Amino acid sequence: MYSSEKIGGPGKIIEIDESKFGRRKYNKGHHVDGQWVFGGIERETGRVFFSAVEKRDTPTLLKVIKEWVLPGTTIISDCWKAYNCLNDEGFEHMTVNHSVNFVDPETGAHTNSIESTWRHLKYFCPEYSRKKKSFPGYLAHYMVKKNANPRGKTF
Repeated sequence: MYSSEKIGGPGKIIEIDESKFGRRKYNKGHHVDGQWVFGGIERETGRVFFSAVEKRDTPTLLKVIKEWVLPGTTIISDCWKAYNCLNDEGFEHMTVNHSVNFVDPETGAHTNSIESTWRHLKYFCPEYSRKKKSFPGYLAHYMVKKNANPRGKTF
C-alpha cells in the first residue's frame, strides 16, 4: 500500500466518505459490481487520501482514518453508522444528514469537497479493464499527483 504523511491535525477539517467504483451488472438493476474506496480531503490544503476497502464497517474505516489522519482533526462525514466512534477516538466529529439536506443548517457542515473529488478520481481511473487488484496503484497515482499540487490543475 502507498503511504505518505498524515493529514489534518488540530484546527484542520477533513471531509470523509466512501464511494463504489463499478458498473451495474449487465447495465440493469441496482446491483453494482466493483470496488469500494474510502477517502478524505483536507479543506485547508486540498490534500487527499484514498484506500480500497472490502468492507465499510467501523474497524475497517477506523483503521484507514488512523493511518491517514492526525489526532485532533475535525472530521465531517455523512451519518454512516461506522463513523459514530470518531469522537471517542480523538477526533472532533461533525455530521450532515444527506436525507434531510446537504449542508447542516446549524453547523454549516458539508461534504461537498469530497463528493466533488469522487468525480475527479473516477474520471482519472481507467473506465475499461479496471481490475480490483489494480486499485491501490490507481489511488496512489492520483494521490501523488493531487497532493503534489493540491489546489492547481494536475491533470
